[in-house]
Amino acid sequence: MTLEAFEAQVTSACAAASIVIGVSIVASGVTWIRLRAHLADGTFADAFYNEATGKTAFALIKNERRIFGADNTGGWHWHPFDAPDSHQPTDNAVTFEVFLSQVEAKLGG
Repeated sequence: MTLEAFEAQVTSACAAASIVIGVSIVASGVTWIRLRAHLADGTFADAFYNEATGKTAFALIKNERRIFGADNTGGWHWHPFDAPDSHQPTDNAVTFEVFLSQVEAKLGG
């Protein structure tokens, strides 16, 4: 996937989500990008992608701490709401749309 395709995937998911009030590029480099979805409750969701390595990571942040996440470091896994420092393996790749739908379900969007 290209950086442009990843950015389009994230911004499209954000546009369709009622809990997202804005999205911005936090930082980017030649082969990577970090986007931030600003949520109505004051939290935010970061989306990171490195085109060179294929690393993808999503994190819901509250009070400067990850409270939910998913990434593909060592294989796709979730960092569940009830134990965000743990790893719950999944056989499926996680898209930002899927990640954000889990956030919406939890936050009541």
